[in-house]
Amino acid sequence: MAVVVASVLAAGALAPAASARPAPVSPSSSEGAVPPLTDDRGRTLTLRGWNVEDKANRGEDALTAITERHFRDLRAGGFNFARLLVFWDDLEPRRGQYSERYLRKIERILGWAHQHRIHVLIDAHQDVFGPAFGHRGIPEWATRTDGMPFTPNPDDWFSEYFQPAVQRAFTHLYEDPDLRRAQAAMWQVLAERFRDHPAVIGYDLINEPMGELREGEDLPTAARRIEAQHLTPMYNRLARAVRAKDRSTWIFVEPTPIVGEGVPTGLGRIHDSRTVYAPHFYNTAMEAGADYDPDAGWIEAYEAAVTAYPARHRMPVVVGEWGPLNNALPNMGRFYREAVASLNRYSSGWAGYVWCYGGGYCAVDERGRFRTNKEQTATPYAPAVAGTVRSDTYDAGSRTYRLAYRASARPGVTELSLPPSSRGWRVSVAGRAHVLGASSRGGWPVVLAWPGSEVVVTVREAGPYGRTDHP
Repeated sequence: MAVVVASVLAAGALAPAASARPAPVSPSSSEGAVPPLTDDRGRTLTLRGWNVEDKANRGEDALTAITERHFRDLRAGGFNFARLLVFWDDLEPRRGQYSERYLRKIERILGWAHQHRIHVLIDAHQDVFGPAFGHRGIPEWATRTDGMPFTPNPDDWFSEYFQPAVQRAFTHLYEDPDLRRAQAAMWQVLAERFRDHPAVIGYDLINEPMGELREGEDLPTAARRIEAQHLTPMYNRLARAVRAKDRSTWIFVEPTPIVGEGVPTGLGRIHDSRTVYAPHFYNTAMEAGADYDPDAGWIEAYEAAVTAYPARHRMPVVVGEWGPLNNALPNMGRFYREAVASLNRYSSGWAGYVWCYGGGYCAVDERGRFRTNKEQTATPYAPAVAGTVRSDTYDAGSRTYRLAYRASARPGVTELSLPPSSRGWRVSVAGRAHVLGASSRGGWPVVLAWPGSEVVVTVREAGPYGRTDHP
C-alpha cells in the first residue's frame, strides 16, 4: 500500500485542478445505460451542488451579489459543484463590444471556486429571452419580434414564454444567420477566456430554451419539434464554435423545460464526444404552489423520459436545476427523499436551485442554516471514484452510504464527501484499500486501493455517545 500511496501522490492525484478536466465517454460503458461523467484520469465523477446567481444587478454592479462565502459554504456543506449564471446582455451590451469588466468579475468568482475546490459550470442564462421583455439573457440588440405583441404577466412570469413576441424572438435567434454568428462569437469569447481555468468543468450553452408554437400544435409536440429542428442544429453550431477555442471542456445541452412533465425530448445527436445532457427537474403543479403528490407518478415518469435520450446517445446526465419553491409543505419531506434517490440513480450529479441566503428558493437562511427539508440534499457521496463503480447507494432511513467499485489498473485516489453531522460518521472499508483523512465530524476523506482490487466503502451516521444506531 505504501507504494500505491507514494505513486498516487507523486502523480499529483490530490490536486483539484486535474479533476476538472474531462475525458471522452468510455466506449466500454455497458450498452443501454447512461454513461458516467469522467475526468482526465478516467475517474467517475459525481457533482453535487447548487446554482449561484445574481439576477438583480447588471452593468457595473453585475455579479456583485456573489461572494466568496457562497463557495466556502458550499464546500463546508459537502458540495463540490456550482452552476454559475452569466448573461449575454452583460457580456456584450452593444453588438461586438465585449465587457472586459464582466469577464474579470467572472474570473474572480472562478478564483473563489477553485480556492474552495468547487467545479463550475458556466451557464449562458436566459429567462423569457432577455431584457427586451423585462428579464435577463439575450441582449436587446439581438431581440427581433416583427412587431408581435407582448403583455407582461408578473404573477406568472413563465407564461410570458408563450407571448407572441417572445416566441418570435426565439425563432429569429435560431434562424437568422447574423444572430447565429453573434451567439457563436459570444461563446468563443467565453471559451477562449476560461478554457484553461482549473475550476471550469463545463459550458451550458443556453438555459431553458423555448420556441414558437404553430397553430393547432400542442405543447409536447411543439417542444419535440423545436428540439429537433432548432435546438439540435444550434447545439452543433455552438459546439463547433467552442471547440475552435477549447477542445476539452464538457459541453452541456438542455432540452426545453417541457421535459419536466415527463415528455421525452426530440433532441437529435450532438456531434461532440464531450457532451452532457442537462435537463431541469421541475413540476408545473409544484411550481404553482401545490404540494407533492406521491401517487401521481411524476418522478417515475420523469426518470423514464429523461434517461432514454442520453442512454441512446451515450451521454452523461447532470440535472442543472431542481427544487420546489414551497419546500415546507406536508409532503415535501417525502419529495426530497424520493427526488434525491431518483436523481442519484441515473445522473452524474445535479445543481439545486438556488444557493442564496434568505427565503423563496434559497437553500439556506441568512445565517447559513438549511431551510426546511433542504438539508436532505447534503448526504455522503463519492465525488471521484478511481475505478469501475459496481454500486453507489444511500439509504436515507438508516443514513448509510455504500460504494462498491473495482479499483483501476493504475493507482488513483477515490474521494469521499461527508457533510457535517452532529452525530458524526463512521467510515469502514473492505478490500485491499485504506481510508485517509476520515473524520467523524464530516469532511473529504480519500480511499487508496490496490490496483484491480474490489473495494466496498461503507459510511454510517453514528448515534449519541459514539454509538452506531444502524446495523
